[in-house]
Amino acid sequence: MSILSEFREFAIKGNMMDMAIGVIIGGAFGKIIDSLVKDVIMPLISVITGGGVDFTQKFIVLGDNPNNLTSLDALQKAGVNVLTYGNFITIFLNFLILAWVVFLLVKFLNKIRKPAEAAPAATPEDIELLREIRDELKKRPQA
Repeated sequence: MSILSEFREFAIKGNMMDMAIGVIIGGAFGKIIDSLVKDVIMPLISVITGGGVDFTQKFIVLGDNPNNLTSLDALQKAGVNVLTYGNFITIFLNFLILAWVVFLLVKFLNKIRKPAEAAPAATPEDIELLREIRDELKKRPQA
């Protein structure tokens, strides 16, 4: 078997194709979830909180600020050492919201996908008869 035919067999196997399809669909699904968080949930949170969920302009100046600059952009352009903790808080909150949405979506999909619990199948007559014989033999005194 040539290396080319081995590679073709490897690439066409079900697991490889399933993984490729999963990556493609996962990428598209990620865009949907990102849009849901960014375009639907975050505006609702902004309305609920009065419009102030963006912490990106929160920072602490760690070095000298000779020109007494006050905006983050101006400080970064001037090369002043700035701790931008607000950006981290914003990204962290976005992550928590995104993780919550994904959790709820997976929970919902699992609920839909879960097959209706079937009633246990009736035990066949021959098995029932064998169980009765076994129980009767247990009741007999040992010789």
